[in-house]
Formats: sequence, C-alpha cells, structure tokens
Amino acid sequence: MAQLVLFGAGDIARLAHFYFTHDTSHEVVAFCVDPEYRTTTDFLGLPLVTLDEVPHLYPPTTHELFIALSYTKMNRVRAAKYEAAKALGYTCPSYVSSRATVLTQRPIGENCFILEDNTIQPFVTIGNNVTLWSGNHVGHDSVIEDHCFISSHVVVSGHCTIGRYSFIGVNATLHNSVRIAEQCLIGAGAVLMKDTVAKGVYLPKQGAMLFAKNSDEVEP
Repeated sequence: MAQLVLFGAGDIARLAHFYFTHDTSHEVVAFCVDPEYRTTTDFLGLPLVTLDEVPHLYPPTTHELFIALSYTKMNRVRAAKYEAAKALGYTCPSYVSSRATVLTQRPIGENCFILEDNTIQPFVTIGNNVTLWSGNHVGHDSVIEDHCFISSHVVVSGHCTIGRYSFIGVNATLHNSVRIAEQCLIGAGAVLMKDTVAKGVYLPKQGAMLFAKNSDEVEP
C-alpha cells in the first residue's frame, strides 16, 4: 500500500482524502501546507505539517505527494506546488475514479483528479495536474493540456484541445474541433463554437433573469 501525503487543508484536500482512502490502495498518512497557512497540528485526525518538513518526515523514497488544490489564480497555485513537489523528488499520483468510464488507452498524466461519472472516450490525451470534476464528457481524440480545471457536466466534443491553465465552468459546451487557447476562462453555460484567444474570458450572453410574476402566480 502506497503511503501518501496530501498538500492542502481545505475542501479539495478533504475530498482527496475520502477518494484516495475509499477508492485506491493508497494510505493517506499526513497533510501539509505552506508555513503561513498552518494554524493547527492536525487535520482529519492526521498530522498537519509544513511543506519544508515533508522531505524529512515523509521522504520521497517511501512516500508520494498529491497536490489537493483548486483552480485559484487560473490553476497557477496548484501548478506551482506540483512543480515544487517534483523538484523535491516526489511522485505525484493521479486519482481516477473507479466509477469513471475511461476508454482512452493513452496514459493519464500525474497529479490528476478525475471524479465519478466522467466519460473519457478513446484516443483522448490528458496532461499533468488536470482536474475533471464529476459528470463530464470528453470526446474522442481531444487533448487536455497541463494544469486545467474542468468543472461538472461539461461537454467536450471530439478533436478539441484545451490549452494549459484553462478553467471551464459548469455546463459549458465545446463544439467539435474547437481549440481553447492557454489560460482561458470559460463561464458556466457558455457554448464555444470557434477557437478562443489566449487569456480570453468567455461568458454566455444571457443568464437567468427575474420574471415579472411571483412563483405563486405561475404554474411550473
């Protein structure tokens, strides 16, 4: 059983602890954070140490390190910690849910977090440090580059490319063969029919609006 340290002490780390514990052969033995964020010595009943202590307490020869962070600063915080872990000599395992449908035979990168009900079709390529929250469709021959975060119920059609450091919001849809450039933010519910520009922010034209009548004046 591989022994695992999780970087983080928030919701993502709590979820990573659950998934690695219940759906893999890894044993989570500790959490770590940067020194300025450590306000206690334990988290979920396990030791909470600082990152600089990890190589001495949990060396990379006997332990692995998973970066359990979200999409803060367009995934750059998570990417920086992933690179720091690699510089320290750690293997950064990926979590791929046993309840995901993974049909690609191409290897999935390191430090990926792929949750339940994702459908990943044949010939898909997934880079390092990619998060796929629950319930997405990733069409055949698509490429997800390093350090991306795809939230829930996103439809990525076939032959798409999602550039590094991009974030795609809930229920977004990518047309066939669309290329998302690096560092793009795709808002919830957006429909992408054409390629994007680097660092572009794409939002749906109209969200929900308040109707003129109250709920007790209309029939569902």
